[in-house]
Amino acid sequence: MIEFQVDRHSGVATYLQLVNQVKQALRLGVLEPGDRLPTARAVVEATAINPNTVLKAYRELEREGLVEPRPGRGTFVTRSLSRPEAAADSPLRADLIAWMARAQEAGLGRADILALVEAALTETTDPAPAPRPGPDAP
Repeated sequence: MIEFQVDRHSGVATYLQLVNQVKQALRLGVLEPGDRLPTARAVVEATAINPNTVLKAYRELEREGLVEPRPGRGTFVTRSLSRPEAAADSPLRADLIAWMARAQEAGLGRADILALVEAALTETTDPAPAPRPGPDAP
């Protein structure tokens, strides 16, 4: 079962924080098809956020085809986003954990590590392909 954490100072809308946490749990295999999300009431009690915020997040997840509400039973995961390469026992994940430990030993904090990861992603992600010229282009 997922336990939501809300960061009121992040600048990210609360409903999007919930959506992102569910997606992360789906990617890491923490949530799998058939799993039930916490009720809106349980999320409100645990996080002290507005029930409409939880419902908005769940509707967004439903719109994306990740969950489905079942009246009287709850909201259930319908598909996974996990990949074997991201599993808890994958070599890639072990390498990343080891790298993060080295970064922390070197004195880097969370913000520094996140900045490095973002920079590396930017450097290694393929840019969008350039549009192809039409038949009349010079």
